[in-house]
Amino acid sequence: MIDTENSSYWIIDILPKQVPAGSPGQYFKAERYFLSRLDEISRKFALILIRLNCYYDLQVSTDGETWILNESPEDLAHLFEESIASHSPLSILVGSDEALLTFSGDDHYMTLYNPDEELLELVRQCAGAEGLFVWGPKQIEP
Repeated sequence: MIDTENSSYWIIDILPKQVPAGSPGQYFKAERYFLSRLDEISRKFALILIRLNCYYDLQVSTDGETWILNESPEDLAHLFEESIASHSPLSILVGSDEALLTFSGDDHYMTLYNPDEELLELVRQCAGAEGLFVWGPKQIEP
């Protein structure tokens, strides 16, 4: 399994970069608003994965132990709905098990670990098609 503590990662998010601590805006009010629309946001995540599955094998797990290869688009979308309802994690291995996507079930972002340049570019394009952003550690504000 991928060591998420020591891996490179990227965030697929509703915001273009991390909000700096002490930002004068209304981040927490906006976050509550977006969390109230988590069903809509998770559908966008499912559409990203359905697109990715055209190019890569995807293995999906709800428990980190049992993995299902290439779920149908309908089942993949349903797994996101279940993840939100149960506030449980969803893990998706992409391609040759080198890259991992995670979704927490109660967050408005997904995390992508260890993507190669080709996968990262494809994720950026798919996220952009859904009005989402991909940002990485170099774009995190202090």
